[in-house]
Amino acid sequence: MKDLFERSKSQSVSEKKGKHPVSSKNDVQQFLSKVASLPKTSGDARLIFSLDATASRQSTWDVASQLQNEMFLSAQSLGGLNVQLCYFRGFGDFFSSDWQGNADDILRIMSSIQCQAGATQLHRLLQHAIDENQQKTIKCLIYIGDAMEENIDLLAQLAGKLGLLNVPLFMFQERNDPVAMAAFKELSRLSGGAYSQFDSASADQLKDLLRAVAIYAAGGLKALQKFSAASSSGVKLIEQQLRK
Repeated sequence: MKDLFERSKSQSVSEKKGKHPVSSKNDVQQFLSKVASLPKTSGDARLIFSLDATASRQSTWDVASQLQNEMFLSAQSLGGLNVQLCYFRGFGDFFSSDWQGNADDILRIMSSIQCQAGATQLHRLLQHAIDENQQKTIKCLIYIGDAMEENIDLLAQLAGKLGLLNVPLFMFQERNDPVAMAAFKELSRLSGGAYSQFDSASADQLKDLLRAVAIYAAGGLKALQKFSAASSSGVKLIEQQLRK
């Protein structure tokens, strides 16, 4: 868009100097059409990036630490991204970072964290997202985990509240625990979000999922649909769930 503006500006200067105009009526119309087709954003999108950091999660934590850079890169051309890192681990340890607009800052935080044994704390995460949204609107919440050890009825109420607030949950499950799968699918459905399973051996799967959500957060469903057209089946599944 900037290039188009600069070209238009230089053409106006040329006309003032007595040169033949370069822009035709068609050129102007094409410029206006391109501007109108750009995704509309209100600045940097706010996205919560959360992970289960209990003992079984260290290898996936390390992979996600590197891949989160893809989220920032994918959202950059669509208005940018502000990310808050959240995790739970150990005995009641729940952490939320400041909002960060730089992938290196998130990487620095994640690189200093070690996973610890403990139970899941999804209820604290979902309530935290509700509280954060009251301060300033967040676009969505990503969660990466492999287990669910809490009261599903309580979690469903919180997920439903997020749905009413238009804050979709993107629940990404590692491995195939059936209890976690059923819960993650239901929570994503109630929030108006999407669920996907990924293989811990394939970083590319998780990378595509994170990029897809970042694009959705920054550019909306239309931007995700464009990305989905040439993406993996996992990304297509996310886009299909959001269109329901």
